[in-house]
Amino acid sequence: MIKLGFVDLEILHLGIKGNGTFNERDIENSNLKRLGVGRILDALASLKDRKLIELNKDGFFRITDLARCFLWDEKIPLRVRILRTLEIKSFSSEEMSYFLEKTEKEILDEMENLRKSNLVLMSPQRTESKIIRVFEILPDGIEKLKKVEKEGFEKEKEETSKPENDIAYILEQVIKDINSLEIQEEKKREIISKILSIKEKTGYFE
Repeated sequence: MIKLGFVDLEILHLGIKGNGTFNERDIENSNLKRLGVGRILDALASLKDRKLIELNKDGFFRITDLARCFLWDEKIPLRVRILRTLEIKSFSSEEMSYFLEKTEKEILDEMENLRKSNLVLMSPQRTESKIIRVFEILPDGIEKLKKVEKEGFEKEKEETSKPENDIAYILEQVIKDINSLEIQEEKKREIISKILSIKEKTGYFE
């Protein structure tokens, strides 16, 4: 199992932004220059030893398929990639969007599911200009990652695509529950009408 530090993530993301490659100039023009030459060289050597980057003959570094698959492979569920990233450190949704190359809405939608499953924790933090939501992985999230690494991603895809996780399915179940209640028929129709209105407005109307 791959373990990354924040500096590792920054370096590999340079390669993602550079269509798979980066060089010394890219490093100098990034936030990595804050680290100093010695620490950067150590980080590059470590990534090379772990087969996450390779040095091309033209002096460019290339991120390997192994590195790309860890956080940037669309075949891997986004929730898994989010948990892997949060295992490195806590991030805001904006930072997650930047490093995972996904829209902030995609990150927040998936993060809400992870939060409801008690896999991540959201904490509001005040900055000089605004309040941001910072997410961190919980012990159950770490255990979930271990389970996924052991059992594979296909089972995780099946679990996240179950009808129980679908909004339309949930709304249908609510309607069935309402129909079984011992209340006036007129009241039932009124409540169900509101639910159908929600389905239509949110795009889940069939």
